[in-house]
Amino acid sequence: MFERPQRGERAILLYVGIGHSVSEEDRQEFFSLAASAGAEIVGSLAAVRRAASPRYLIGTGKLDELKALVEETDAELVLVDHELSPRQEKNLEDALQRRVVDRAGLILDIFALRARTFEGKLQVELAQLKHLSTRLVRGWTHLERQKGGIGLRGPGETQLESDRRMIGQAIKRLNQRLERVEQRRQQGRQQRHKQDVPTVSLVGYTNAGKSTLFNRLCNAGVEAEDKLFATLDPTLRKLEFPNRGEAVLADTVGFIRDLPHELIAAFKSTLEETRDARLLLHVVDCADPARDDRIEQVNGVLKSIGADAIPVIHVYNKADILGVQPRLDRAETGMPSRVWMSAETGEGLELLRGAIAEYLFQDRVRGTVRLDVSQARLRSLLYGVAEVLDESELDEGGWQLDVDLARRDFEQLSSKEGLELFRPAGEHSSTATNF
Repeated sequence: MFERPQRGERAILLYVGIGHSVSEEDRQEFFSLAASAGAEIVGSLAAVRRAASPRYLIGTGKLDELKALVEETDAELVLVDHELSPRQEKNLEDALQRRVVDRAGLILDIFALRARTFEGKLQVELAQLKHLSTRLVRGWTHLERQKGGIGLRGPGETQLESDRRMIGQAIKRLNQRLERVEQRRQQGRQQRHKQDVPTVSLVGYTNAGKSTLFNRLCNAGVEAEDKLFATLDPTLRKLEFPNRGEAVLADTVGFIRDLPHELIAAFKSTLEETRDARLLLHVVDCADPARDDRIEQVNGVLKSIGADAIPVIHVYNKADILGVQPRLDRAETGMPSRVWMSAETGEGLELLRGAIAEYLFQDRVRGTVRLDVSQARLRSLLYGVAEVLDESELDEGGWQLDVDLARRDFEQLSSKEGLELFRPAGEHSSTATNF
């Protein structure tokens, strides 16, 4: 029986295509995943099958090749770029006498390395335990050491049953702790809704440049490196628009092909920031040859969390690599749909800020108000709900104010306080040229 070792980083990468060939982009991505986890990659092998083998995923001929490569390179583990069933994982470990980790397990391991905050660590631990709970059929010898024989038989539970019970209890405790964290997050979201502060959420494939863009927009100082899942824990910062208002910008975890379901479930509270956003900035590495596939994969995750109906601006980042000049593309509705820019150099940043403002403040009214001295109360109310851009005293007494306020507040003050704009409100609705 194979006793699963706890250490060893010399790895063989096994690329598996079921019903299709393995693309160079997928190879490079899995190589980057392995490197991000700290593996010392000593070899690789590709296998293509029409259908997965229920026993090993790959065929016996390819398994023999893999065995020979493991022995030749003295590898200590095999990383498989495909999801393995618990039985397939156990059978491969028995055949190879090496640790075997599938794609989901590798991503979970990287998340464990990246988690920094209390909430992030709880979420990753929960995802790992849920993943482990499906893996208790694997060939660890301690799971099969149930005592037997004369004088040793008793009513005790097997090690397997004990492990399942302990994992179940740990999952329950983590869910309870995360519920309390989620309650605090929900209170923060409710407070922002109450104050009418919109949230803009950055989404995109991992390593597309979200954190670099986040730092450019907010001067946040968030870690931004050229590696997968460099930023795991969600970060919120204030995003200010002079003379217009402010928003909250949320930098969330990057998405990836075949993101483990356990992670999507565990990071529910983090992804709530995306689902509750008023606008999504979908950051795309436009220099990536597989960018269209990456866009579809991100759209799939957004749909799975119920965020597919939120307005989106596609940010085509790294345009400088392609030699494309910064520009703003508009949809048939006239609203911004795509911004070509470089978060690294900052080129096109103002185009993006203008597009964001156009979305967030399109339901605002800007104009000039003239008040006489008897309307001092209305002047005070305006200072409470509106952005007063300029104020001057009138010769006949009273004030002239240039204001910018939400259309909802303008309509309420018009009906209750008789507020009128000296210049028609419709002539001063915000457009991209105001920024």
